[in-house]
Amino acid sequence: MITFDDLLEEAGEFGIYQKTVFFLICLATTTSSYLYVGVVLLTVTPDHWCRGPGVSELSKRCGWSLEEERNYTVPPDSANSSSYSRCERYDIEWNVTSLNCENPLSFLKNSSADLPRTTCKDGWVFEDGSFPSIVTEFGLVCADAWKVDLSHACLNLGFMIGTVLLGYGADIYGRKRIFLLSIFVTSVSGLGVAFASNYNWFIIFRIVQGLFSKGGWLSVYVLTTELVGLEYRRTVGILNQMCFSFGIIIFSAIAYLIPAWRNLQLTATIPNFCFLIYYWLIPESPRWLLSRKEKGKAMKVLQKMAKKNKHVFSRNVETVQIEDCDEELKSPSVSDLVKTPQLRKNTLILMYNWFTSSLVYLGLVIRLGIVGGNIYLNFFISGVVEIPAAIIIVLLIDRVGRRFPFVAGNLLAGACCLITAVISDGVVALIAGALVLLLPETKGITLPETIEEAENIGRKKKMIPRAVETSNNKQPASEKSFILESD
Repeated sequence: MITFDDLLEEAGEFGIYQKTVFFLICLATTTSSYLYVGVVLLTVTPDHWCRGPGVSELSKRCGWSLEEERNYTVPPDSANSSSYSRCERYDIEWNVTSLNCENPLSFLKNSSADLPRTTCKDGWVFEDGSFPSIVTEFGLVCADAWKVDLSHACLNLGFMIGTVLLGYGADIYGRKRIFLLSIFVTSVSGLGVAFASNYNWFIIFRIVQGLFSKGGWLSVYVLTTELVGLEYRRTVGILNQMCFSFGIIIFSAIAYLIPAWRNLQLTATIPNFCFLIYYWLIPESPRWLLSRKEKGKAMKVLQKMAKKNKHVFSRNVETVQIEDCDEELKSPSVSDLVKTPQLRKNTLILMYNWFTSSLVYLGLVIRLGIVGGNIYLNFFISGVVEIPAAIIIVLLIDRVGRRFPFVAGNLLAGACCLITAVISDGVVALIAGALVLLLPETKGITLPETIEEAENIGRKKKMIPRAVETSNNKQPASEKSFILESD
């Protein structure tokens, strides 16, 4: 019998066919990045203060600028007297005609000290030059500021649940179907976000986006790696991530040009509907088809692949017997990830690294945005930095192994966080980098396809001599056979 990898080698491991499919998938990856960075771009919070009753009329009568209006009518911050309060106002009416335009509080002996204060019952005024965001439109400041964090949490909750559900669905229904379903639902719910009439609808559509987006992206990521030969899997995986970083650069620039959140959401969502034509442009994974006893369909994909790559099979693929494809694989289960000790350890370490990587990345960018005052520029810079970093990993991974770039990246992220005084995130990243040292090295090793192979991956093999009994006597030592044994 032959293996699928043998047939793939004859069809072309990374020919024009796979490169075309890879390019199409990279386009979708580039646009998908908006969902991850948009969670910050949609919730920009400008400087603000309470809107007082009658202040607008008084400001017009006195000819005040917005800054003068704030300085004359907004109380100082109780925690810091050198700044103004963002969540309290004077509990007075400003439509009294006798007020002095140069100093409307001059009638008080102790200026503003004796004036009662109240909360922002009449809404807020946002600084000049600020653009609409969900914060300004839905009033997510002061007592409702926690709703901004809730919107982030709900999206990530959708990511967590959707990754499990759609990942499971990709093994049952196919990578291509789940990817297209993800594109359709994420795009439709993206339109819902753009036209959300209130905060509750915004949250609902964001949860739906989270449920279907990341799981669909992982499905097409797996499809990409299953279409290419062993030597090209790491390359397409890293280059695909580079496209994600390139998308961050693009959308940070677009957000700078189109800052109004509804227009930005529409601009990022509408192009995604074009990817539905991938139904006719990309194939289903032949590896998955073989696992579901769809040998005929899998062979058609391979034949089309060979034709586009201008390769010819040395045998009749219609009648060839493929190893491990005699019976349909059982349905996968999430419990398989923690079924054996080695696999359980690897799963938990990788989970820790993925959760912490998003924490460190978004936390660092947000804090730099607060310090630097330009969140768009910080996203742009982060995307620019990630691309050469990915290229370096591609060039070095064969020389230094798989673990070193992972460890170095986490240690560097931890160092950067420590330098910027983000101590908690820095420690988390440093721990993540250290834990990677416990993962098995996979350089030069064929990736496992069964739980048993995954449990033994990275374990060194040694040759143990074993005497073979004959009918008369034992063989001499020079003729001993050998067996492989795991450490």
